[in-house]
Amino acid sequence: HPLGMSQAQTSPMPSNATSSQPASGFFVDARKGEVNELKNLLKNINVERDAKRKRDIIKKVIACMTLGIDVSRLFTEMIMAIESKDIVVKKMVYHYLCNYAHKEPEMAIMCINSLRRECDNDDPMVRGLALRSLCNLRLDSILEYVEQPLAKALTDLSAYVRKVAVITVLKINYLQPNFLESNGYMAKLHEMLQDVDADVVTNALYVLNELKMSYGGLEISQATIMHLLSRIGEFSEWGLCTVLDIVSRYKPANEDETFAIMNLLDAVLRTANSGAVLGTIKCFMNLTENFKDLRPQIWARAKPPLLTLLAGGNLELQ
Repeated sequence: HPLGMSQAQTSPMPSNATSSQPASGFFVDARKGEVNELKNLLKNINVERDAKRKRDIIKKVIACMTLGIDVSRLFTEMIMAIESKDIVVKKMVYHYLCNYAHKEPEMAIMCINSLRRECDNDDPMVRGLALRSLCNLRLDSILEYVEQPLAKALTDLSAYVRKVAVITVLKINYLQPNFLESNGYMAKLHEMLQDVDADVVTNALYVLNELKMSYGGLEISQATIMHLLSRIGEFSEWGLCTVLDIVSRYKPANEDETFAIMNLLDAVLRTANSGAVLGTIKCFMNLTENFKDLRPQIWARAKPPLLTLLAGGNLELQ
């Protein structure tokens, strides 16, 4: 035999040799095995007692879901995990439930009672997250379950919960447009423009404007405009831009009112946010549309902040 190889080394392989090899190792669905392993871990009593380990396992579930792996078989175990006191775990479980609820409506019904119960939690963060998740289930039958928690959340002591509740009203409108008007939510949103928290006011403005978009957007009174502008320093950058967008559509009754509004907005020109600066200049232009003699003063006020933005180095902004 060439190269000193033995007969056993050079003899052809028997015809039945391939059948004797274990084929299962090559064709096992590794993903399916991983999901089964996660299911068993979520059922494990030792995992339930170890908060850190439980959090890590649920992170793996969310990671699998993000990668496109079907982990809907874990729905029951994930619903059970909602009872955790760990806010991070709750957030991940809510995210999981919202992702699979519209795909599995029958299973989604199982989590509605749990989420409604969470809407009465002592922690305002949990109350807000639960209400948001309840609406994000995207089920046509959700209205009968969400109405009572929503009405309660709109008057919650926590500004965060009220802020979430206002956005929830908009989500409900997408499901059933006639529901809001018939249940007095529009009037409630107008009342919330006077809320003590600026973020709640911003959300109320945004939602009302969105709901009335088919009519050209929110029409706002002089009293409300002056109220918003008197609190201009309380708003976040996004809230400030929302207010400026509303103000830019307002038509002052006379020149004195125009000057009053412009004086309140003048401080915004000195802010660092380019959107707020340009929004203010837009307001100035629209407010003085019928007062052409005021335009030179507008250019004088707008020139320094515009030059500052030009020197900022941002090509798109320039």
